Amino acid sequence: MKNYLLSGLVLAAGLAFAGAAQADIKIGVGGPFTGPNAAFGAQLQKGAEQAVADINAAGGINGEMIEIVLGDDVSDAKQGVSVANKFVGDGVTFVVGHFNSSVSIPASEVYAENGIFQITPASTNPTFTERGLWNTFRTCGRDDQQGAVAGAYIAANFADKAVAIIHDKTTYGQGLADETKKAANAAGITEAVYEGVNVGDKDFSALISKLKSANVEVIYWGGLHTEGGLLIRQASEAGLKAVLMSGDGITSDEFAAIGGPAVEGTLMTFGPDPRKNPAATAAVEKFRAAGFEPEAYTLYAYASIQVIAAGATKAGSNDPEAVATALKGGDAVETVIGNLAFDDKGDRTDADYTMYVWKANDAGKITYTELQ
Repeated sequence: MKNYLLSGLVLAAGLAFAGAAQADIKIGVGGPFTGPNAAFGAQLQKGAEQAVADINAAGGINGEMIEIVLGDDVSDAKQGVSVANKFVGDGVTFVVGHFNSSVSIPASEVYAENGIFQITPASTNPTFTERGLWNTFRTCGRDDQQGAVAGAYIAANFADKAVAIIHDKTTYGQGLADETKKAANAAGITEAVYEGVNVGDKDFSALISKLKSANVEVIYWGGLHTEGGLLIRQASEAGLKAVLMSGDGITSDEFAAIGGPAVEGTLMTFGPDPRKNPAATAAVEKFRAAGFEPEAYTLYAYASIQVIAAGATKAGSNDPEAVATALKGGDAVETVIGNLAFDDKGDRTDADYTMYVWKANDAGKITYTELQ
């Protein structure tokens, strides 16, 4: 640990911090910390901050302390690139983020060109790791994996139902919807309606009228919790009693706050609940003691910091490219979401998805529960 003498000016101001430790490794955390997806941004921030606190308490990474630098991308691609460039200027060498695939993909180009390692806890679009970049990793799975599970479930459980596939036209939302469509079509299911809506839309009456005319009984939603919650609430209010199915983009209790009782029965694909993993017990207790429920991507963000630390330890270096090379060696990394190993693209070799249902728990709160 390096010690830095504070200037005489600071000492004269009465700040007696001579010899104070200064962080040696800057890790950027990029996500939507404001705006409609701020709940997911909070998950990334809280998860990364707790991991950094725990790793620093244990001596840091190769003896160097970590400092977090936050970047609010507001789920906007252009803002995400601005955040990426700011991280470059700030001396960031590793990034945990972003949340949206439409942000992570263009930001990754900036990071790759500037020697910055990027690991996303939440961006599931396959393109993120399919471009041959050296620096892209993720602790989550991919939409072609998630869509295959959803499509197979539709074919197995709703073969006699009229199915609509609706998406929000984003890289994530349409990408996931199309992967689900592809899997369902391959299993012999042809959707009755395929439509795109716009992020930020609040009135779905015209779409719901079309769904009612087609006698739709199952709606697959490719998008996030904000529009998804409004869609199912308005469908219910209009008398359309359809089952909603979606992906990891609705994995926030805010989905139920927006959709109300109409969200009961909603089906959702997500990885096995990381809060139930024995490796996460201590971390989960810390989050809850601080008044924060570590749902969805909180522990994926925590694991992202652990992956960086493990890669640096294996490499014997905090150089981002050396860390990337070490992680692609195939050895599993111990994390709060389980042991993770990465292929040459930076994808997990063991990612899996399971099905959840939204229903009232013992306390009467509508939330998501793994189907048994």
